Amino acid sequence: MSATMTPRRAAEGSAIRPESPERVVLDGLAVAPWTETRTVEHVVTSLAEGRGGWMVTVNLDILRQVVQVEGIRELVESSDLRVADGMPLLWAARLQGTPLPERVCGSNLIHSLPAAASRNGRSIYLLGGDPGTADSAAEALRRRHPDLRVAGTHCPAFGFEKDPGQLAEMARAIEQASPDIVFVALGFPKQERLVEQLRAAAPDAWWVGVGISFSFASGRVKRAPRWVQAIGLEWLHRTLQEPRRLFVRYFVHDIPFALGLLARSWRRRR
Repeated sequence: MSATMTPRRAAEGSAIRPESPERVVLDGLAVAPWTETRTVEHVVTSLAEGRGGWMVTVNLDILRQVVQVEGIRELVESSDLRVADGMPLLWAARLQGTPLPERVCGSNLIHSLPAAASRNGRSIYLLGGDPGTADSAAEALRRRHPDLRVAGTHCPAFGFEKDPGQLAEMARAIEQASPDIVFVALGFPKQERLVEQLRAAAPDAWWVGVGISFSFASGRVKRAPRWVQAIGLEWLHRTLQEPRRLFVRYFVHDIPFALGLLARSWRRRR
């Protein structure tokens, strides 16, 4: 299996089509107005029908890059399912009169999708994260769900994206493991670009980019309390934990974009 071969598209029915009434458009990007429960049910049902897909959980920073960075919109729109991850997106949707029911974030899906996989005899594969984190996350998930099948884990070496040999090795490993759900934890857009390259190795699987979620699942990084998440300040909790890595992202890039997004949404409503 070549790591660069063109991936087979998921079967008809997975994607959010432009003509679908089940979509909310934020700055030109369509997302599904779904709950986490419905999202998980869609993945399980699709797998039962032999259909795979690629899900992007769109947070504020991803939407900012879609709007501002060349080539990112095309990358995100090539996915089969997009859901809203981030309170600013929910606020913007409400302001423009097209409310979303709730956040559907990778840091929650890393728990709810394996739970559903365990109940339905499906397997998962954990790709990415810091060294050792995928294995730790797999162990934590198996402790919570003893019947969960973990088809494999892999942490790519630094610079893998420029190494055809590593990409080919990952493709072979995933093809042999034949997982039903592949979680990719490398941060956006690196994880999405890797999904684009590797989907052909497991075309009937669901691929989900989950960012730092292996660290959350393993307990290496603590999530914000639920009340902090509910008021939209999880980003601040994250920044306090990793100020050097996240300060510029949130304070220089994302906050100004969020204010503009809310203003644009209000104008659309009016």
